[in-house]
Amino acid sequence: MSDPQPVVWLLTGMPGSGKTTFAKALARGGVVRLSVDEQMTARHGRIGKDHAEYEHLALQAPVIEDVRRQLVALLREGRSVVLDHGLGTRAVRDDYKQLVTEYGARWRLVHFQADHDELLRRLAKRNNEQEHGVISPETLAWIAEHSEAPAGEGEEPPALPTSA
Repeated sequence: MSDPQPVVWLLTGMPGSGKTTFAKALARGGVVRLSVDEQMTARHGRIGKDHAEYEHLALQAPVIEDVRRQLVALLREGRSVVLDHGLGTRAVRDDYKQLVTEYGARWRLVHFQADHDELLRRLAKRNNEQEHGVISPETLAWIAEHSEAPAGEGEEPPALPTSA
C-alpha cells in the first residue's frame, strides 16, 4: 500500500452476501486475509457436515480468539488485513474498531447486503459444494434475527480499492 498506515477491512453481512469474494480479491492485492470460516474448517470440519450446526458457536469461540491474536500480531508488524467474518453486531464491530485503532491502524467497515431470497439461492448452491459446510434456511434466519445491520458506524458499500 502507498499509505504507510495499515488498514483493516472489517466486513459485515450475512452468509452468502459476498464477504469472502471481496476478501479474496483484497488478498490478491497483498492484504493479509484472516478467515474465521477457513480456520473453523481446518480445526473442526464443515458446519452441518462434520459437526452439527448447534455445536458451531461453541466451537467457533476459541477460533475467533485465535484470529483476533493473529490480527494483533499482523498489526504489530504493520500489515494490512481483511477480517473475513460477519461481525454481526455493533458491539462486536466497535470492539474490533477499537482494537485496530489501538494498534495504530485505521479501519474500514464494509457492509455487504443481499435480499433474503438471493442469500438462500447462493447458500443452496454453496451448500452442495464439497469444500463448504451447510447453512440451512433455519440457521440463516437465526443469524438474521441476531444480527444488526450497521447504521451510522462509518460503514461503506463494497468497492475494491484501486491499490490494496
